[in-house]
Amino acid sequence: MNPAITAADDELRAFLDHAELPAMLMTVAHLTGDLSVLRDDLRAPGWLFAPQGGLTDAQQAQARELAFAALRRLRDKGSPAAPPDPALLRAITTWAMGSDTSDLIGLLTEEIALPEHDPKAPRWTASGSVAPFSVAIVGAGFSGLLAAYRLAQAGVDFVIYEKNPEVGGTWFENSYPGCRTDVASHLYNYSFAPNPDWPEHFCTRDVVLDYLRDFAQEYGLTERIQFATEVREMAWDDRELVWQLTTHGPDGEETVRHNAVISAVGQLNRPRLPDIPGRDEFAGPAFHSASWDHSVDLTGARVAVIGTGASAYQLVPELAGTPAEITVFQRNPPWLRPTPHYHDALSEGAQWLFAQVPYYLQWYRFWLFAPGLRGILEGWIVDEDYPPSEHAVSARNEELRASLWQAMQAQLDDAPELVDKVIPKYPVGAKRVLRDNGRWLATLKRPDVRLVCDPIERISPAGVVANGTEFDADVIIYATGFRASEFLLPMRVTGQSGVDLHEMWNGQSRAYLGITVPQFPNLFCLYGPNTNLVGQGGSIVYFSECGATYILDAIRMLLANGKRALTVRKDVHDAYNARVDNGNRNRAWQRTTVGGWYNENGRSAVNWPFTAREYWSRTKRVNPADYDLC
Repeated sequence: MNPAITAADDELRAFLDHAELPAMLMTVAHLTGDLSVLRDDLRAPGWLFAPQGGLTDAQQAQARELAFAALRRLRDKGSPAAPPDPALLRAITTWAMGSDTSDLIGLLTEEIALPEHDPKAPRWTASGSVAPFSVAIVGAGFSGLLAAYRLAQAGVDFVIYEKNPEVGGTWFENSYPGCRTDVASHLYNYSFAPNPDWPEHFCTRDVVLDYLRDFAQEYGLTERIQFATEVREMAWDDRELVWQLTTHGPDGEETVRHNAVISAVGQLNRPRLPDIPGRDEFAGPAFHSASWDHSVDLTGARVAVIGTGASAYQLVPELAGTPAEITVFQRNPPWLRPTPHYHDALSEGAQWLFAQVPYYLQWYRFWLFAPGLRGILEGWIVDEDYPPSEHAVSARNEELRASLWQAMQAQLDDAPELVDKVIPKYPVGAKRVLRDNGRWLATLKRPDVRLVCDPIERISPAGVVANGTEFDADVIIYATGFRASEFLLPMRVTGQSGVDLHEMWNGQSRAYLGITVPQFPNLFCLYGPNTNLVGQGGSIVYFSECGATYILDAIRMLLANGKRALTVRKDVHDAYNARVDNGNRNRAWQRTTVGGWYNENGRSAVNWPFTAREYWSRTKRVNPADYDLC
């Protein structure tokens, strides 16, 4: 339902002080059809990173006046807002992105839509199917709940099996201090269920978890979940053409049968503990950040944190000041992307605009999404003619490096001894780039925080030994990431003729579009191999929406043709993965010697190396020629 503008002039001016002005100008151009507000001198010059797109104070004042005049006319006229037609959508987005967006119009039409329109919803139902069709969904995180919602819309029967006692997946499991999303809140929700009331620009774990709880409850999904039930084995029955699942729940082991399985277990769900000699000899409490032990009191303790990735980056500043000392052990420092509002609350004025100005929420989401559609990925692509180096992979990558280096260096004028320790030697994009509002480097400068870059030799009963020096610790926290490349473990999965999925993968997980695997009929993955975004815009929630669209179309195709199973052809799967591997080899994360989960054993099993538009296009519908049906 369209919101309505009712504020008086002085209130409207006050609310516009809280607008993200590039998004607001796009909104009023859409609502009025008046493209004159999209002035060249108000096009944001720094749209990749800067708040307000880098507009000066004077430019912001002009933009507010234009927006005020347009919104006042709309308020007084009281006309309902309609979706933008393709020509208007192209004009607005071309202005915003600085290049023609004709190739993006299909994707953007789905994004600039009110929730009730839900253009990605299935346009069919299973009501006329001859035979019943049942789907097992493994996992009740973002992807699992999404799959369930779409199946419910199509009238397809399903059950969700969730090993935890609640929904949320990784957002339920990760409860460490400081845990929050590093994707903007308004991108980190379902496109058809936006939350105009996010309290912060980048919300905390508890707020994200509440969003998922409320979503599951509102749409009747909670009652379709078997909680505390782990799927331990899945076996395809060649004769009956069904999946047989072995589950373990509150009533013990059970065998259930379903026509199809959607694995929604994700990539970041199995903590990785480092293979360090003596790890089990430590005398005090030791735990992984994803399995936080809330019974351990860190007050006055000597705490060792191993790792400086995304989790450590969030939890160390949050802890600082509570333990007597924190010793951080670093293998490779992260690149930091300036995000001054990373911990800031969204004002009431901003939330009023989201709730009351038609389509502003959708255009704001586009403004957050746009840099990944064009801009960021290009910085990770290897230029074969650029002088090879461990510092950069192209001239554009070098420019990004210089920009981030300058932002980090500016924080270290009072701590020159940290410069060589915290500024990476590897190309930007080779590892996950983290959001930065200054807290991380400020924390490392504290007198009660020590950064150790020497390699760890072993864990002793008393602490951590690095380069011959023993660092005493009362508690060890492993912020060492996840076994991201090991998909679907620890489940045992067997397909046609009893082929074992993990033996077939042999440590090299692959799937067609990250979704289907040869010899495993009716098995679909969400957030599967090579579907992790590295700056392509949106979030994994967006990619899961694309994947869910594809899976629903596959099920539609089966039911419409009176078939019971589909299997991706091996030649199609292999050609696709050869292209993905070639793409990854030409990206910063694989053209470097630095390690990490983006590049394990010389190959990326996790990252998608191409554009968001390509994945959206390839998952819009199933090509029947890609599959064998029976």
